[in-house]
Amino acid sequence: MVQFLELAALSDEDRARLLRRAETDIRDLFPLAQGIIDQVRDRGDNAVVEFARRFDAPEFQASMMRATPEDFAAARSAVAPEVVSAIEQAHANIRKFHEEQLPEPMWFTQIQPGIMAGEKITPITSAALYVPRGKGAFPSVMLMLATPARVAGVPRVIVATPPAPNGKADAASLVAAEICGIDEVYVIGGIQAIAALAYGTETVPKVQKIIGPGSSYVTAAKRLLFGVVDVGLPAGPSEAIILTDETVDPRLAALDLLVESEHGPESAAILVTHSREVAEQAAAVLPQYIAELPEWRRNFVENVLDNYGGILLTNSLEESIAFVNEYAPEHLEVLTAEPFVTLQEIHNAGEILLGASTPIPTANYCLGLNAILPTGGFARSFSSVSIWDFLKRSGIGYLSKQGYTALQGITATLADYEGFPAHAMAIRKRNEIFGL
Repeated sequence: MVQFLELAALSDEDRARLLRRAETDIRDLFPLAQGIIDQVRDRGDNAVVEFARRFDAPEFQASMMRATPEDFAAARSAVAPEVVSAIEQAHANIRKFHEEQLPEPMWFTQIQPGIMAGEKITPITSAALYVPRGKGAFPSVMLMLATPARVAGVPRVIVATPPAPNGKADAASLVAAEICGIDEVYVIGGIQAIAALAYGTETVPKVQKIIGPGSSYVTAAKRLLFGVVDVGLPAGPSEAIILTDETVDPRLAALDLLVESEHGPESAAILVTHSREVAEQAAAVLPQYIAELPEWRRNFVENVLDNYGGILLTNSLEESIAFVNEYAPEHLEVLTAEPFVTLQEIHNAGEILLGASTPIPTANYCLGLNAILPTGGFARSFSSVSIWDFLKRSGIGYLSKQGYTALQGITATLADYEGFPAHAMAIRKRNEIFGL
């Protein structure tokens, strides 16, 4: 069943539920996560292996924690040539986009004569990329994380990715890592992986930052380890809004509504339109499209569209846009007569895809945009993964004697006012030394 909702008829409670998506209360997972984190911190590799056996691969051994050169070679042989070629072409587009993001490594501006200020941009020293598995394998996530890390120039980039039941990493993900120039892949996942990366073990190095989407267990671990390590962008269940006016082909809107719906039962997907005709025709064709999906994906879609999305009818395009900005979706498709005009009114979205020829799947894989995006409304204040997740800025200042002279009085006055005598002394006695 697909929900068919009218925005004007929603109660405050129903509207709030729609905006909440399927937000898991991860606080319920904190006791479990803290217990595993403590074990990994105190017992290192032994704890990681123990939890890998419990949750992922019953025969997991410590020797399997890092992918070997032989694993990379076997992966390359196992993946079909057309898949390898697709990964290579997607990598080229993603790399091109992120290279355009690169800032000047250093800049200065003259504030006043003799007063120079600027910034120096440098990469962080180490980063761990978390590439999930669970409901599937995601070489595209590897590309979206590893490419900007490499373009940014991070000296040490490592990957953590959960093992399959046989204890091995996904072959296509290893191929993607190799194409990106990464050979340090740790075949560990879940809470134990985040803890190992935060604290370090005998095998797994401690890193400065962990970035990448994961399950609610991974999210709980990141929340608890915030402050021990930089845990990066908040990325939870997938979500999308398909925004249309009366000019769209309803079949396209219905097709694209399914895209993020099939990611999992906690995803969210909403077709938002003020056209009753579009809404009703999309609703009519959806059952046919859903029936063509494999059963396990079909179950995801049906759950999502019945609980965390569906079709939302508004009274006008302006009302639709206002709802989009309130919702702040991860993915937004703009299927209107003038998408570039509509774009001007969109303020909150992880990514904005314009026109019927720019579907979410292409952006997810190979358009070049980064598809690791803020979810759960965090698009109001967070951006997609980019090279800036792997760079940091240091302010640079320089005063000539002329510049110092111009600012010394201001400095001493404000230091006095704020009650910092050593600050003021550093200026006034410097004036004596300088003979001012």
